[in-house]
Amino acid sequence: MFTGLVEEIGVVAELNPHDETGGTSLTISLPASSKLLEGALLGDSISVNGVCLTATDIHFDNSDTTTAPPSFKVGIAPETLRLTNLGSLATGSGVNLERAVRADTRMGGHFVQGHVDTTASIAQISADGNALTFRLAPRALDVLRYVVHKGYVALDGTSLTVTAVNDAEGWFEVMLIVYTQQKVVLARKKVGESVNLEVDVLAKYAEKSMAGYLGAQGEMLVKPILEGMVENLVAQAMGGHAS
Repeated sequence: MFTGLVEEIGVVAELNPHDETGGTSLTISLPASSKLLEGALLGDSISVNGVCLTATDIHFDNSDTTTAPPSFKVGIAPETLRLTNLGSLATGSGVNLERAVRADTRMGGHFVQGHVDTTASIAQISADGNALTFRLAPRALDVLRYVVHKGYVALDGTSLTVTAVNDAEGWFEVMLIVYTQQKVVLARKKVGESVNLEVDVLAKYAEKSMAGYLGAQGEMLVKPILEGMVENLVAQAMGGHAS
């Protein structure tokens, strides 16, 4: 579980599609002064551009400034490559990083699982004073039913508030203040580039709970509502005819 508050921007050192395990691995380098990996253990979860990944190799020693900068490696499953933008990363690409939350962590963002739903392309970037508004078009349009005005989304792992939604045209917007522009990779991206999108999981739970409830009692609940609507329409029609 994550909060969507990016702790560090790392840099891709290597994306290896044929590593020693026969799969794909990603190595991320951090600034020499970074404390992100302090206390980190093999097997820990780290969010990379909003994707929850397992650390399989960690290099961190802040007691020796002569050693290489901190870095870590993660493995990427084929399904993750299909659903996210991680496969398009290149050496030197910046990535948002966040360690998994602890029980005593202040929840400054929202509940982010690190389970990306789909990617979204940047359709438009516009300035609003010193803020930037990003318009995003999801690849899978069905996720828009979980995106609501003033609700939450995670873009490349960044918790952001939705400022506008257009279901008919298939897009939504978020705004980055100056501080956020300096702390996340989204501000570095251009129109046409993609971001990882995770919608608010609470919306999914609400939908499933309601579907289950209506599935068992839907006809009993909906029928009187429809009957009432029809009666009102008939009454209005009759009233209009009588006048």
